[in-house]
Amino acid sequence: MALKDRILEKLRSARGEYLSGERLASEFGVSRNAVWKSIKSLEKQGYKIDSSTNRGYALSHDCDVLTAEEIGAFAREKYSIRTYRSVGSTNDVVKELAAEGAPEWTVVLAEEQTEGRGRYRRRFDSPFGQGIYLSVLLRPDFSAAETLYITTCAAVAVCEAAESVAGVRAEIKWVNDVFSDGKKICGILTEASFDVESGKLAYAVLGVGINVRERAFPEELKGVAGSLFSREECPPDGRSRLAATFLDRFRFYYERIGDRAFYPEYKRRLFVLGRRVHVVSGNFEGDGVAVGLDENCFLQVRMDSGETRTLAAGEVSIKVE
Repeated sequence: MALKDRILEKLRSARGEYLSGERLASEFGVSRNAVWKSIKSLEKQGYKIDSSTNRGYALSHDCDVLTAEEIGAFAREKYSIRTYRSVGSTNDVVKELAAEGAPEWTVVLAEEQTEGRGRYRRRFDSPFGQGIYLSVLLRPDFSAAETLYITTCAAVAVCEAAESVAGVRAEIKWVNDVFSDGKKICGILTEASFDVESGKLAYAVLGVGINVRERAFPEELKGVAGSLFSREECPPDGRSRLAATFLDRFRFYYERIGDRAFYPEYKRRLFVLGRRVHVVSGNFEGDGVAVGLDENCFLQVRMDSGETRTLAAGEVSIKVE
């Protein structure tokens, strides 16, 4: 482990408490100048470190930075993590890396997306430092039809991460939106690339956007979008822990897609079941009651016409009457 990473561990464990340069130098068997250089390197990475001539260095209580080291400190599994200050879309960055031969579990996070998008290329609002904007490179060894389950695995993983880190109840609106307290807190977009010659899946990119901090949403999202934390409640390491927990929980379900390990939790959290819904699927649009979810995660809706439709894709909204 590099010196700066060892110093960061000490500062993190004593967050807010000053540690002298002399003490750090003695503990790690280096010069005070080496400690100072490490502190400057950490500051360049975005860490907010308070310093005092007579007291030493302290990691600020309000320091919140997304780095590979910070996320890796909370993750149980190993990932190849790259963080950026600003990108157009994390999914697009991962696609470029995939084309260059990057391995599975390459993860890209950005503090900001200027061209974040969701399903149907709808804009996903991604302001600086307010959320988790994350994409994962996957190289699945299963059929193209099973790529649907990447999204369902991710929805369950987001719910579990939100509950573990923020202590909130999280639910799923079919297919891929995560809600808490009646408002959308997360969108998920899975994109895939196919090998023309073999017809098989070359890779898939999972994109996840989570609203972490309370903020002023654009006019079109007011009343619809929500956040995991209020501005005062979000802990300084909240986003890093959330990203790490999501990655670990998603990996658990992804590696067990063949067993449909995600299915019981996905169905249990699906809050549209038993509710009147408005359905838009392809050229079809109508109202009915969501009555079930089959083994393929297709939604079963008993339409007002009396027929029961099984939806593989589309959008549903709760119908208030």
